[in-house]
Amino acid sequence: MSLQATLFDMDGLLLDSEILWHKAEVEIFGSLGVPIADAEGRSTKGMFVNEVVNFWFSLYPWAGPSTDDVVGLLLSRVGDLVESEGRLLPGAIRALDLTGERGPLALASSTPMALIVRCLKHFELLDRFSSIHSAEFEPYGKPHPGVFLTAAASLGVVPSACLALEDSAAGVLAAKAARMSVIAVPTHDDRAHTEFLLADLVLDSLEELTLEWLGERFA
Repeated sequence: MSLQATLFDMDGLLLDSEILWHKAEVEIFGSLGVPIADAEGRSTKGMFVNEVVNFWFSLYPWAGPSTDDVVGLLLSRVGDLVESEGRLLPGAIRALDLTGERGPLALASSTPMALIVRCLKHFELLDRFSSIHSAEFEPYGKPHPGVFLTAAASLGVVPSACLALEDSAAGVLAAKAARMSVIAVPTHDDRAHTEFLLADLVLDSLEELTLEWLGERFA
């Protein structure tokens, strides 16, 4: 089946924001006594923010702010960091251009909707997408395929005719569970994860996305 639409993740794929999430987590969790400052990368990459907070609370329960309050602190801090330090990753605009010429685009992210909108507005990307979806409104976050299935349905395209672009192992699992074609763009440190073997194409950067590859797969 020819591809008809493209679904994009946001953090770590379009925006260089994974490092900002880690920075915010080190600051906020560190202030609560959670020892994550020395962690190599984000072991919780791709998880919904509530799941991240609950994960660390289960390991290092803190007194004071509720988990909901900590979620709010994280989202506010990440938004501030994106606006002050964030940048688009190499090839992001080109990837949006190339896929947008071949069909509708949707965003399918684990990030809560308010922060998605804040980030997209900051980089003037909001109008690029026919629809925007957050795992916030799904029963489960990635690697569950829910947010991808919802995004495909919003475009009126069957999942098997969708291309998903992801940077995280959880995102690749979610998209493949939805029976979508997947382009993975992992970081160098993440590339050895076996989940990326499931992807149809693995790139070091969105700059490597070619007209030829897309042309062979879109109607």
